[in-house]
Amino acid sequence: MASSEHISKQFDADLEAVRTRVLHMGGFVEEQIEKAIEALTSGNESLIENIVADDHRVNAMEVSIDEICSQIIARRQPAAGDLRMIMTVIKTITDLERIGDEAEKIARMAKLIYAADRMHMPRFVEIRHVANIAMEMLHKSLDAFARLDLTAAARVVRQDEQVDEEFRSIMRQLITFMMEDPRKISTALEILFVAKAIERIGDHAKNMAEYVIYMVKGKDVRHVTVEEIEREVRE
Repeated sequence: MASSEHISKQFDADLEAVRTRVLHMGGFVEEQIEKAIEALTSGNESLIENIVADDHRVNAMEVSIDEICSQIIARRQPAAGDLRMIMTVIKTITDLERIGDEAEKIARMAKLIYAADRMHMPRFVEIRHVANIAMEMLHKSLDAFARLDLTAAARVVRQDEQVDEEFRSIMRQLITFMMEDPRKISTALEILFVAKAIERIGDHAKNMAEYVIYMVKGKDVRHVTVEEIEREVRE
C-alpha cells in the first residue's frame, strides 16, 4: 500500500513538473513576442538579433518537454484524465513553438524595414492594437491552462474572431495603400507579413484554449462554433 501511494505521489509530482515547464516555456514565448513588437517600433538591431538567436531555446524547450511526456506515458501508462493532460501538454508546446517562430518572423520583418530605411510604416497603430489582443489571448490561454479555467478559455476562443477581423481590416487598408502609391508596395507587404504573423499567434492561442477545454471536459472542441464551446463550458 505504501509503495502504491509513493508511486502515485511521484506521478503527481511528475505531472506538476511538466505543467511548470509548459508555463515557463509560455512565459519565455510571451517575452519573445513583446520584444518583437518593440523591435518593430524601435528598429533596435541588437534586440532583433537576440530574438532570432533565442528561437533555438524555444525549440529546445519543446523537445525537452515532449521527451518527458513520452517517458511518462511509457512508464506510468496514465489513465483517461491524466492522459488527456499529457496530450494537452504535447499539443500546447507545439503551438508555443510555432508562436515563437512567428515572433522571430516579426523580428526579421523589422530588420528588413529598418535596413531599407523605410521609417514610415503604414497602419502601425492598428498593428500594435491587434498585437496587444493576440498577446492578451496568449496570456489568458496560459492562465486557463494553469488554473483549468474553462470560462477564460472560452473567452480566448471568442477573442480570436476579433483578431481575425482586425487582420482583414489591416489587409484591406494596406491593399488600398499599395494601389494609391506603388512605391510603397515593399513596405506594405512587409507590414502585411507582420499582421499575418500576429493573426497566426491569435490562432495558436485559440488552439491552446481549446486544448484546456478538452483536458477538463474530455471533449474535442476544435471544429465547433464559438457558441457551442460557450455552451459546453457552462454545462
